Amino acid sequence: MKRLKWPSRLPIDPYILALLGTVGVAALLPARGSAADVASGASTAAVALLFFLYGVRLSTREALDGLRHWRLHLTILACTFVVFPLLGVAAKGLVPYVLTPALYSGFLFLTLVPSTVQSSIAFTSVARGNVPAAICAGSFSSLAGIVLTPLLAAALLGSTGGGFSADSLLKIVLQLLVPFLAGQLLRRWIGGFVARHKKVLGQVDRASILLVVYTAFSEGMVQGIWHQVTPLRLAALLGVEAVLLAVMLALTWYGSKRLGFDRADRIAIQFAGSKKSLASGLPMASVLFGAHASLAVLPLMLFHQMQLMVCAVIAGRRVRDPEAAAATPPPAAVQRTAAGTATRSG
Repeated sequence: MKRLKWPSRLPIDPYILALLGTVGVAALLPARGSAADVASGASTAAVALLFFLYGVRLSTREALDGLRHWRLHLTILACTFVVFPLLGVAAKGLVPYVLTPALYSGFLFLTLVPSTVQSSIAFTSVARGNVPAAICAGSFSSLAGIVLTPLLAAALLGSTGGGFSADSLLKIVLQLLVPFLAGQLLRRWIGGFVARHKKVLGQVDRASILLVVYTAFSEGMVQGIWHQVTPLRLAALLGVEAVLLAVMLALTWYGSKRLGFDRADRIAIQFAGSKKSLASGLPMASVLFGAHASLAVLPLMLFHQMQLMVCAVIAGRRVRDPEAAAATPPPAAVQRTAAGTATRSG
């Protein structure tokens, strides 16, 4: 019997460690009073900056070119914004026996956010899948998520979303959609500058998200939200998320086969259709949930790390599949990029 070799290095995302460190700082030194007002204002500005940069980076031409493979992209979008939310709604039966109402709201929100970009591309490349399709799928999902995630949250979360209301939708438009559209409009003039300073601006992205996390968890600490969470509840949440990920990985792989996609397309569908974006979800949660954002983003943070670890194992096995021998190996440059990208938040 052939023994499966466990990967020597699982992608423990360094950024997750930074996020956890930020949560620790917020727990020990939460922003209060005037400091909380300053942190909240800075967080709002950081979210707007994030989505402005997303708008500048998104190539409209590449996205339109990808429409030629519409069946694949429609399948991924359906997994992200239809199947995931349906599973999230079905999990309501676990309340209050397995999940608390607050944790369930965060779990349901997790199922509504867009797919990842960087890590989907990385794992698709490693597994010798359709990399261009993964790139376009990430772009489509991010673009659709700016509109669909708030609308789905309004429909499914309603008043349980920590004060979610029409005012939250207005905030989404002003803090997310308007900056994103401004970035798209200005892309022609500043797109080159952003591309040349991609590394530095990537650090700005990460710092902005850390600020959002600090502000959200500070508000949660001040309001005593964390007293609602016990180690047993956290373990239950991890178990539910593991089931969710397993179902989506199986559904995207075997379902895409039934739909007639070839191996390369099935790999792109599996990695893009089974994952959720931490980078998009965190700022959206800060706008939608306000003071309750700390519990809302906890399920997403846990799921993000889980999907990285599991998908790293799957990508390693896919490249050793008998079918992979007939696939064209990815260029060395793409492999190096994928190796480095797999540990980034997407």
